[in-house]
Amino acid sequence: MSEMSFDEMLEASFKTIHNGDVVEGTVLSVKPDEIVLNIGTKSDGIITKNEYSNDSSVDLTTVTAVGEKMEAVVVKVNDNEGQVVLSYKRLAQERGNKRLEEAFNNNEVLKAKVVQVLNGGLSVVVDEARVFIPASLVSDTYERDLGKYKDQEIEFVITEFNPRKRRIIGDRKQLLVAEKSKKQEELLSTLKVGDIIDGTVKNVTNFGAFIDLGGIDGLLHISEMSWGRVDNPNKLFKNGDAARVFIKDINEKKIALSMKFPDENPWNDASEKFAVGNVVSGKVARMTDFGAFVELAPGVDALLHVSQISKEHVDKPSDVLTVGQEIEAKIVEFREADHKISLSIKALQGNDSDEEQTTEE
Repeated sequence: MSEMSFDEMLEASFKTIHNGDVVEGTVLSVKPDEIVLNIGTKSDGIITKNEYSNDSSVDLTTVTAVGEKMEAVVVKVNDNEGQVVLSYKRLAQERGNKRLEEAFNNNEVLKAKVVQVLNGGLSVVVDEARVFIPASLVSDTYERDLGKYKDQEIEFVITEFNPRKRRIIGDRKQLLVAEKSKKQEELLSTLKVGDIIDGTVKNVTNFGAFIDLGGIDGLLHISEMSWGRVDNPNKLFKNGDAARVFIKDINEKKIALSMKFPDENPWNDASEKFAVGNVVSGKVARMTDFGAFVELAPGVDALLHVSQISKEHVDKPSDVLTVGQEIEAKIVEFREADHKISLSIKALQGNDSDEEQTTEE
């Protein structure tokens, strides 16, 4: 048997590799855009910046050094220049996909950096494996500008995992919803009817305003905004306004609020201010065919019947009165229990027979 030549022994000492193999090598040299590895083959292995990371800004001299060990996957055994093309990124992606699959199966919460903001959502990277978070799953509220998430670390769960179709979907919204629900339950357990709270106006509608009480919303209905009449909540509030309210009712997670504080009730001292015989002034608030309602104070309306407007015959109140007009009248009836007050202008106009008798004298 003939002995092997030195060249043959040297040839035999090199290991054989194939595309797709995972190899380990020692860093021979490193530049900002290239890493050269000794992988035990005749040719050295090359990892370019594009095959190291999806981050085009990375400087490879900051991630490794000469003499360090690295693993990579073989992309091409010979690149026509006698070098082996390697990829660290693809190996990391495979391992990243395994990590994502485990997280998907275990419903694990992941945390990763947002590397790209797209028209339809956000792209995050876990061990070089990309996850897409659709705009509808980024937040529990509508986000007009997703740009604020760029380079931010966010938490999410994997809700769809299909690497073959390059479809790995993340969801941040459900985490926010769950966290908010937990905070709401904790806050709700501390609230009780009658509590006075400082809140912030979150949204104003034509029927009321939603007030943020510090993690849970309550409804301040238009009828509870003031002891007086409120026609349009938007004239009183705007989003972001501070609002001091008290809890009127709690029904499961629904909280009814009020700003009609009992100690400010205008009917508290009404029996003295609006006693029968008192002369009062007020503003015409609204009219009907049978009379006009006059606001004597915020939350206190009185009826001026059409028959009490004048000694002269009046067909309907609008013939002689206008909404917003200031009038003076005499209180002729006061029913505190029913919150009803009746007025008369005619009672202030004197009596003709009395005037005639005074003239004769």
